[in-house]
Amino acid sequence: MRAVVMRKQHLVVADLPLPTPGPGEVLVKTLACGICGSDLHALKHAENFVEAGRRAGSRFVMDLSRDVVMGHEFCAAIVEHGPETRRHLPRGTRVCSRPGLVRPDGVWTVGYSNDTPGGYAEYMRLTEALLLPVPDALATEQAALTEPMAVGVHAVEKASLGPDDAPLVIGCGPVGLAVIAALRLKGARPIVAADFSPRRRELAAALGADVVVDPAGTTPWQSWREVAVWRDASRAPKLPAWMPGPPLRPAVVFECVGVPGVLDRIMGAAPRGTRIVVVGVCMEQDAISPMLGIMKELSLQFVLGYTGDEFAATLGHIAAGAIAAAPLVTGKVDLAGVAGAFEALASPERHAKILVEPWRS
Repeated sequence: MRAVVMRKQHLVVADLPLPTPGPGEVLVKTLACGICGSDLHALKHAENFVEAGRRAGSRFVMDLSRDVVMGHEFCAAIVEHGPETRRHLPRGTRVCSRPGLVRPDGVWTVGYSNDTPGGYAEYMRLTEALLLPVPDALATEQAALTEPMAVGVHAVEKASLGPDDAPLVIGCGPVGLAVIAALRLKGARPIVAADFSPRRRELAAALGADVVVDPAGTTPWQSWREVAVWRDASRAPKLPAWMPGPPLRPAVVFECVGVPGVLDRIMGAAPRGTRIVVVGVCMEQDAISPMLGIMKELSLQFVLGYTGDEFAATLGHIAAGAIAAAPLVTGKVDLAGVAGAFEALASPERHAKILVEPWRS
């Protein structure tokens, strides 16, 4: 089969053996696979990516001396059932799945493994028990966005939002957009979102942000304060006489940038008692000022991925139109175009999500 491999931190098209599904696994044909920001980071900061996996105790880390086929945001079609499968979904069924192979020795990551190719390939193998059938009326390109949108759903769930919390999203790339969609789904309003890119601010509004901010002209916190005033003054907490008013609703900030220095700047600007949910993936060493967090009693919550229930629910929300996934798709490429797509995604004005379609002609 043909696939795009990461080889010595470059992307090249290569011919690889067709994967053989093991017990409880199926062979699938990749129909569409999104290029994730984590893939961009993994290519640029491959050694940091691997070292972080080792420090976290992962048993399955990439060997950078060998090829890796990335791609974990996919929609595929069943081609063949392996041994010991139930075959409850027939051949040809379009499916989504969490990107993992469940095996006796643990869960093997699909897309960040030397031995488990991801969606930048014509074929993959997946665990049958994790497969979710795609509703007939749902377009393949939208189904492929289940994985990245589930990241936003999980981040919002981990935030444990209360009815009075006022959210602020910093960064409106694909991760921030997924968070905005999940906040809208949750009914958390008003949603304030900030990004330097006009195109990303446009997409933030399309996904459900109530207020979009250009940090070059207005600080996100200024816009947040204007809308975070209590609508019902009788429910607002009593402020000490020395503290300037008016009282504001509790702040929940979603850091969706993943660039060194951003988290510390948020901590410096945040009001006392702010909860900060870190969704952006920073592959480099970063520094924060713990004293800021101590003096303000800030809370930091780091998040990763999603649960099985959240993944399945996200597919249902996209199919029902409750999560608007279509605006995120801004480009499509075949395998030969993947390397160029990685370069194009460096510009926030051109693209949000580019889909790889291995069979695209």
